[in-house]
Amino acid sequence: MKALFPHAATTGGITVRVSVSYLPEQSEPDRGRWFWAYHIRIENEGATPVQLLTRHWIITDGRGARHSVEGEGVVGEQPMIEPGASFDYVSGCPLATPTGAMQGTYRMVGEDGRSFDVAVPRFSLTAPAVTQ
Repeated sequence: MKALFPHAATTGGITVRVSVSYLPEQSEPDRGRWFWAYHIRIENEGATPVQLLTRHWIITDGRGARHSVEGEGVVGEQPMIEPGASFDYVSGCPLATPTGAMQGTYRMVGEDGRSFDVAVPRFSLTAPAVTQ
């Protein structure tokens, strides 16, 4: 699983795994636009169902500018994840620099009604021709 999802973080029985791909066909470097897709897998290793309510991303570009993005759910959904199950989705991120990074949290609610934050591991956004 490590090769498929090189970035992972576990919080309270919930593991978030991330893989990222640079999309040259959606990028326009000559216009200052680079684009990546990221694939997230959220695994419930706990004993009770959880529901993802909100997301909070911190996106940092190659100049160090930080952007905070918050919203309900992911890709238009607020998935319920049963014990032993996982939820996958793919989304994207454009940047005005050829490098950057993302990290964040998901707000989950458990069966008991208590909400808690789950860490999304930091992952780099690097266009292939660029070395860090």
